[in-house]
Amino acid sequence: MVRDDRVETAAVVASLRRGRAEKAGRELVLATMQGQSALDVLRDRLGPPSLMGDPLDEDLDSARREIDAWENDGIQVIALGDDRYPNRLRDVFDRPALLFARGTVITDDLGVAIVGSRHVSPTGIEIAERLAEGVVGRGLTVVSGLAAGVDTAAHRAAIQAAGRTVAFIGTGIRKHFPPQNRELHRHVADHGAVFSQFWPDQPHDKTTFPQRNGTMSGYSVATIIVEASERSGTRIQARKAVEHGRPVVLMKSVATGTDWGREMATKPDVHVASSVDEALAVIDSVLDRPRQLEDLLSSIG
Repeated sequence: MVRDDRVETAAVVASLRRGRAEKAGRELVLATMQGQSALDVLRDRLGPPSLMGDPLDEDLDSARREIDAWENDGIQVIALGDDRYPNRLRDVFDRPALLFARGTVITDDLGVAIVGSRHVSPTGIEIAERLAEGVVGRGLTVVSGLAAGVDTAAHRAAIQAAGRTVAFIGTGIRKHFPPQNRELHRHVADHGAVFSQFWPDQPHDKTTFPQRNGTMSGYSVATIIVEASERSGTRIQARKAVEHGRPVVLMKSVATGTDWGREMATKPDVHVASSVDEALAVIDSVLDRPRQLEDLLSSIG
């Protein structure tokens, strides 16, 4: 999409407003995979103009006004066809049709997700911090969810190491959850970016955090799970990463201390690490895969 042409973005906003956003978003993604534009989808939904006027024009005008208001508040509005849409996320089947962002959006960002329990142990905090430092030291972005516990430790350590960090949140981008992370939210945007796939003023509910976990997986080259309980939401991210074909690293306490961790450890490209160094070694090997493939193709050729 040409950046000056806002029609597609307005059509995405209008389509999501017309139906239940999650369902409408899936329909939009499927339609674009089949070569349709968001404008075509909206026109099909609304039908042809009538003597009373064209509902398409009304919907697009309303959407443009919303977009103007969001952008005036410093919020970037990024639709699926936008050149700013993250490349790696674009490759997964359940990508969101619309993203809202604050900060610096890098389309080809190389990020490693560091996630885990909100109720984390002191050892878990230390592991998250050391992992974040190691990721930053490799010139990569630390990706997490701005939640309490592991997420907070990872974001803060990345910032303290003068690195880039990106957050995917389970609320609208104008909301702050937990409330005590309001200032961290701002710092993450200043040192990277904060993304949300929900309307800017939308509060969290039981569905929003699992959805953002899937989006975080799609954005990242790999996911490291530091510490988690049997019912931890991070197990959703692990499962999504496997579905997305992205490597997962389970710290040993997760792989041996939970039923889902033991099951997950048997999946393809899921690795168990007993130490921070082992986890970072997996990330190094993941980053080396394109070169290994290139060498293999060269040898065949």
